[in-house]
Amino acid sequence: MRNLFKGIALTCFILTCSLITRAARVDTVETYSDVMKKKIKAVVISPANYDNLKAMPVVYLLHGFGADYKNWISFAPHLKDIADADNLMIVCADGNVRSWYFDAPENPKSKYETYISTELVKYVDEHYKTIKNRTGRAITGLSMGGHGALYVSFKHQDVYGAAGSTSGGVDIRPFPNNWDMSQLLGTYADKPENWEKNTVINMLHLLTPKKLSLIIDCGTEDFFYKVNCNLHDELLYRNIPHDFITRPGGHDSRYWANSIKYQLQFFHDYFVANNK
Repeated sequence: MRNLFKGIALTCFILTCSLITRAARVDTVETYSDVMKKKIKAVVISPANYDNLKAMPVVYLLHGFGADYKNWISFAPHLKDIADADNLMIVCADGNVRSWYFDAPENPKSKYETYISTELVKYVDEHYKTIKNRTGRAITGLSMGGHGALYVSFKHQDVYGAAGSTSGGVDIRPFPNNWDMSQLLGTYADKPENWEKNTVINMLHLLTPKKLSLIIDCGTEDFFYKVNCNLHDELLYRNIPHDFITRPGGHDSRYWANSIKYQLQFFHDYFVANNK
C-alpha cells in the first residue's frame, strides 16, 4: 500500500511538472520601424506547443489611448491560456500613446498604419513559425485600438483575413476636441477632409463583402456605444456580413477582459475554417 501511495505521488509530481513546463511563453521583443526611424517594443505570446507546431496563426492586439504594448497582458492574463488552448500566437503591438494608428497627415513622424500593417507583420513572420498569409492573421483592439484594427484591416485586406473591435472609436467625428486627434489630422474646422476620410465608418466602401471576417462589440454604457450601433447599421445596409455583440458594460478593462475571449474564439473558428 505504501508503494502504491508513493507511485501515485510520483505520478502527480510528474504531471504537475509537466503542466508547469507546458505554459505559454511571453516575450518582450524590440522591433524597428524604418519609416519612423525608431525602435518599438511588442509583447509576443507563443503557445506551449510552439516547438511541435509547423506554423501558427497570429492575432494582433492594439491598445487604447494613453496605454502601450503591455496594456493587454496586464488586465487579461488569460490570453496565455487561450494561446495554449488554441495553438495561437498573440502579438500585443505598441501604437504610441495617441497615434490612432494612422499614417498621420499632419504629423509625418507618426506612421503607425505602415508600422502595424507592414513592418511589425514582417518582423513576426521572419522570427516566428507563422502562417504567412492573410488567412493566418487577425487584428483587433480596444477603444483607440478598436478604431485602429478596423482602419488598418479595411485598408490592408491582403494582410489580414479577420478583424475586430471592442469599444472602438469607430467614428471619430463626434469627438473633434478629444484625445489629441487634431495633432494628427489638423482641427476639424480647418481640415475636415482628413477627418472624413480617416474615420472607420466612412471607409466601408473599401470592403469586399465576405472577404474580411468581422466581429464588433461594445458595452451599452460605453460612450462609443452609439457610433458602434451606427457602424453596425451601415454594415447591414451594405450587406457586409459581421458579428455585432452588445452587452451591459462600460469603457473599462473589466469589459475588455471579457470581450477578448469571444473575439479570440471568433478568430479561432476563422483560422480553423480557412487553414485546412
